[in-house]
Amino acid sequence: MSLFSNVSIKSFGIAIFLFLAVCFGYYLNLVSKTDGHYVYLIDDAYIHLAMAKNFALHDVWGVTRYEFSSTSSSPLFTYLLSVLIKIFGNNDQISLYFNLILGVGIAYVLNQYFLGIFKSVKNIVSAVLFTLFFSVLHLQLLSGMEHIFHVFLFVLNIFCLSNFKNKTAVLGFYLSLLLMGLVRFESMFYFVILAFVFMLIKKWKEAFFTLAVGFVPVVIFCYFNYQHDGYLFPNSVLVKGTKLTLDSNFPNQLKSIFLDNFLFNISFYKIGFFPIIMGLIFVFRDVKKKTFNDLIKDNFLLIVISLLMICHSMFADLKGIFRYEAYILAGFSMALIPKVKGFFENFKNYIKKEKLLSGLIILNVVLLIYKCSFAHTMLNNGGKNIYEQQIQSAKFLHTYYDTSKVVANDIGAISYFTDIHLLDIVGLGSKIMIPFTENKKPIDNHFETFLSQYTINNKYDVAIIYDEWFQGHVPKNWKKAAVLKIKNPISVSRDKVSVYSINKENLLQLRQNIKKFSWNRNVQVTIVD
Repeated sequence: MSLFSNVSIKSFGIAIFLFLAVCFGYYLNLVSKTDGHYVYLIDDAYIHLAMAKNFALHDVWGVTRYEFSSTSSSPLFTYLLSVLIKIFGNNDQISLYFNLILGVGIAYVLNQYFLGIFKSVKNIVSAVLFTLFFSVLHLQLLSGMEHIFHVFLFVLNIFCLSNFKNKTAVLGFYLSLLLMGLVRFESMFYFVILAFVFMLIKKWKEAFFTLAVGFVPVVIFCYFNYQHDGYLFPNSVLVKGTKLTLDSNFPNQLKSIFLDNFLFNISFYKIGFFPIIMGLIFVFRDVKKKTFNDLIKDNFLLIVISLLMICHSMFADLKGIFRYEAYILAGFSMALIPKVKGFFENFKNYIKKEKLLSGLIILNVVLLIYKCSFAHTMLNNGGKNIYEQQIQSAKFLHTYYDTSKVVANDIGAISYFTDIHLLDIVGLGSKIMIPFTENKKPIDNHFETFLSQYTINNKYDVAIIYDEWFQGHVPKNWKKAAVLKIKNPISVSRDKVSVYSINKENLLQLRQNIKKFSWNRNVQVTIVD
């Protein structure tokens, strides 16, 4: 069917109109709560912007303009933002505009994919919208993060894989693999699993090129990263990722991977369990009917996505507004909808013939509703939280401490809107802290002693932190000046941020500055005497 047939144009037009209408409605709602300026739903979006700004304007790959820091977990996304800033100027809305273009691109690729499965406009639109909202892509678009870029490359890769005999599709397949690893490092799971399943059906050339094309850019980046800070991967991967070490802690690490992250992880059952069960049903039905080679070929994508879901659950993260797993959810939709096309075409007959599968489909629809309900909560108040907490903190620092030395744990907005010298206690923006926080280490006395001495020796001025993150190990020589509290925290870790004076001589001045600053009316400021 032609890319520009009446069915194609009509289905794409309807799907993208409905999807963007939802996004625009939430956009208007959010700006009404943030004094007319769009604010992203999570602070991490401003980390990418801070690095992009510094690379574009100061040629420094770092969250501050003063030193290299491998803070971005998506080097390619951050780099492209820096190119846009270089061309169009420094504007915090660039991430939103970029994501808008990618959102349209995803809807277009999905439309073309389902055009090859369904004949009617209604069914194509239903399949596209189900995939978009099952992946919670309206939330990803408005978050200003890299995840929608990851989804775009992933759905493009699957679309090209489904047309693999076409030379243009083969090129698109390998090009999307080439870029994918530098958008999200979890893509490495996909490369390995894809190559493994290719090998099962003796597609040796495809397996080799999948690994080579996918991993070569990652290896080049790791080499570049290692030359600058001594680590192969970005700081966020080191701090948040799961690491295996062959020491006395190895059994606990295995327990964490297989039990805590996978079997006993409630998020896995919310996200991947029912799609995997559906995949198993289709595979088991083919076991007696087909040869091993045909079984793998006919269920290729289902097998790949199911294994990917399991690996992602064990070694990556399933938290954070469904953003890390959005690409997998889109992949499940693309793998399963062709298998259950009868559900879309003749709902009543399909339910009569396929009661078990129909029940599982309905459970996935229930999960879609649950995820969209959660997304609604985030979209309704997430940006408002960031505006009242992180943006207000950034404005305060910009007014009084714009080039000062600051300790913090949420570093995005305060780095983007100021020129502070930053010490990030989590380690995302400061590699010196990684030994204390990598592999999800708990805060201890050693951490407290180091932080106390380091901040005094290096003459840090102010700390803006969540006390709870320190687990009782806030340095004793820091003096609390104020507590900033907001209501109904949704997208921030805590409702209270504490402001400390690290330099005791500046404590009175810090309190006076806090009193003088024009805080947002929804921020409750308590001065600590």
